[in-house]
Amino acid sequence: MYGDDIHLRLHRIRAERLRHEAPRARPPHPPHAARRALRLRSRLGWTLVEVGLRLATPRPRPAPRPGLAARL
Repeated sequence: MYGDDIHLRLHRIRAERLRHEAPRARPPHPPHAARRALRLRSRLGWTLVEVGLRLATPRPRPAPRPGLAARL
C-alpha cells in the first residue's frame, strides 16, 4: 500500500540518523581501575543471584527405602 512505503522510508531515514549519531553518543572507556571494579561488581552480582536461586530451589527428597514389609 501507499502508506507502507512512506513508513518504510521514514524508518530508513531515522535509522540512518541514529547510525550517524551513535559514535558521538558512545561514552569513553572507563579507566582500568573502574573496569576492574565493574567486573568485580558483576561477578559479585551473579554470585548473589546463584546463591539466591540455590536457596529458593527446594532440595529433592531422597527416595524412601523399602522396609521389611516390602521384602516379603
